Amino acid sequence: MRKIGRRLQITGTVQGVGFRNALCAAADARGLSGWVRNRSDGSVEAEVAGNAEAVESLIAWARRGPPAARVAALRVATIDAAAVSSDGFVPRPTA
Repeated sequence: MRKIGRRLQITGTVQGVGFRNALCAAADARGLSGWVRNRSDGSVEAEVAGNAEAVESLIAWARRGPPAARVAALRVATIDAAAVSSDGFVPRPTA
């Protein structure tokens, strides 16, 4: 099982619609680790690490988000999976 890391930046109507909590639940359900936070520019940012198939599944979920979200764009960057905390998936304060 290959572990990968990704940084996500999601734009659109993604704040005030439960995106962070829903992303946490979706990541937990897939056994992933990392974090998610709102950004002051109105976007949502996340770092995620885990099994490649599970990470790709979460990315596909993030392209839609929860029902009230309207995702305009999703940028994905490769990061070092070892640099992502392995203490589960947690929300972080707005940056």
